[in-house]
Amino acid sequence: MQGRLKLGTRGSPLAMAQARKVAAALESAQRWPEGYVEIVPFTTTGDAVQDRPLADIGGKGLWTKELDRALIEGEVHFCVHSMKDVESIRPKEIHVAAVRPRGDVRDRLIGAESIDKLKQGAVVGTSSPRRAAQVRRLRPDVKIVPLRGNVETRLAKVRAGEVDATLLAAAGLKRLDISEGTAIPTEILLPAPGQAVIGIECRTDDTMTQSVLGTVNNQITYDCVMAERAFTRALGGTCASPVACFCVLEDGDLRLRAQLFSEDGSEMVEDRAVFDCGDNDTPAELARKLLASAPESIRRLFATQ
Repeated sequence: MQGRLKLGTRGSPLAMAQARKVAAALESAQRWPEGYVEIVPFTTTGDAVQDRPLADIGGKGLWTKELDRALIEGEVHFCVHSMKDVESIRPKEIHVAAVRPRGDVRDRLIGAESIDKLKQGAVVGTSSPRRAAQVRRLRPDVKIVPLRGNVETRLAKVRAGEVDATLLAAAGLKRLDISEGTAIPTEILLPAPGQAVIGIECRTDDTMTQSVLGTVNNQITYDCVMAERAFTRALGGTCASPVACFCVLEDGDLRLRAQLFSEDGSEMVEDRAVFDCGDNDTPAELARKLLASAPESIRRLFATQ
């Protein structure tokens, strides 16, 4: 390619760490000199507004809209995102070209050894509807309060005693070389769709950049994440909808486990599906099946497509 490639990313410490990992992988795969990929940080609305839940100010698009604009207008060649923060329906001009190998999908509990060992009436800070519903289901006595900000901000609030505990993605903590907290098994807390996956998007019509990005794609992770995104797309959920799902490759098949919750976690529906790689119809059908069997407390949180 002629000239340096420009990589767009959020400017948070975690986003920058992820961008550097992608840049290094590309430079290694293409035998480019260090620094050939230029990282261009952006401040997104989601980063700038920290005093309200994401759902109250526009949803997941607030993590991506500034980067989408820069990408579509040609300011950058590609963008790097945490896939769990990327809406399941994307602009037609933008293509998910590659993903990196999936990290640790578990959530880490900061402030207690386990959810069972949270003190009675503990205050748990999280702005994730999924995590809030899951914790409330396991511990109805717990009080959930909104908690936003970057990783260090949230850790500092636990250390200062503003909240008793919080939950953070294990993969994000590892990428920041932070070892705090206890990893919660996925059998207890199923992760968010796309959790622990770094995604790379470029313009749909930019076939040259797509070809380059394909050299760092992990196809197994890509197939799993596309299945998870097909599931959430069929739900019509928003960032305010408590949904968990996780897809793995096992014995040559993709296996997807999914859960939908009421806001307070008191009701939950769960199911699984087994299907071929590249089959995104089966995950969508699983979503419709779950919604059909769900009580009204869950169905009202989703607008089916």
